[in-house]
Amino acid sequence: MSLNQTVVTEFLLLGFSTSPERRFLLFVAVLTIYLIAVVGNLLIILVTMVDPVLHTSMYFFLSNLSALEVGYISVTVPKMLGILISGDKHISLAGCAVQMFCFLCFGVTESSFLATMAYDRYVAICNPLCYPMIMNKKVCVLLATASWTIGVPAQVVQTGLVFSLPFCGSREINHFFCDSAPLLLLACADTSMNEILTYLVVTLFGLVPFALILFSYTRILTTVLIMPSAEGKRKSFSTCSSHLMVVALFYGSGIVFYLQPRAGEFPDSGKLLSLFYTVLPSLLNPIIYSLRNREIQTALRRNLWRKMTPH
Repeated sequence: MSLNQTVVTEFLLLGFSTSPERRFLLFVAVLTIYLIAVVGNLLIILVTMVDPVLHTSMYFFLSNLSALEVGYISVTVPKMLGILISGDKHISLAGCAVQMFCFLCFGVTESSFLATMAYDRYVAICNPLCYPMIMNKKVCVLLATASWTIGVPAQVVQTGLVFSLPFCGSREINHFFCDSAPLLLLACADTSMNEILTYLVVTLFGLVPFALILFSYTRILTTVLIMPSAEGKRKSFSTCSSHLMVVALFYGSGIVFYLQPRAGEFPDSGKLLSLFYTVLPSLLNPIIYSLRNREIQTALRRNLWRKMTPH
């Protein structure tokens, strides 16, 4: 080991370099967003479980997506809240590795679920007579299992390669959570293999699912446009609009996140963009589905009324 290398056992997450008053306001704002996001997603999971009307493949995948969003936002936000309120910026090497692995895995899983939900809508609209047979319970469970696990091997390799690098000099990560880009800036070795693997992962688990989503909705649009019934067109567009908004939110915020300057080169404004990417999808997904989906609204009212009305 060279003299300028040290054995790193922990890192410092710099977070947001604001005044204590602003940090407290940011803490309150982020905590509020976090609680709303968690409660909203848990509410969707609960209502899809207890309401028999929602026991369909579309809502099965939606409940999985909501569970994913709870995990996604919980990987980064609680640690950030702890830093904001206590000022303790330390994170262990193992804790940093686990946080990065989970964050990347949840990103791959969300991309996979969005593609799976697009395929579900494609079968429902373009092949409605065979829909119950194609999207049966066994197929839905297999697709959900594949979505949850498909990115795990790649992220084990990616995380392992990052944390096998020698780190020297500063232990300060100029971010509010452990991500690969700011960590690579601390490495004192060639990181070209890590960067190549990152591009491969983004292509395979980001662009390929996005292409499948585009293909599914191209076929859906073609089918809907030739429908003779205006009511049929309206209903088809209605069932797809919420999912399309969620897709636009996930990929749109992701593009903004990954096209910004690298972690060592941007100030708090760049970290705010990262914050939006990590919390907005989890916050807005349940709002989008509850506001634009009549079946979810009806199920919520029906079950809340049942709980409030004495037997």
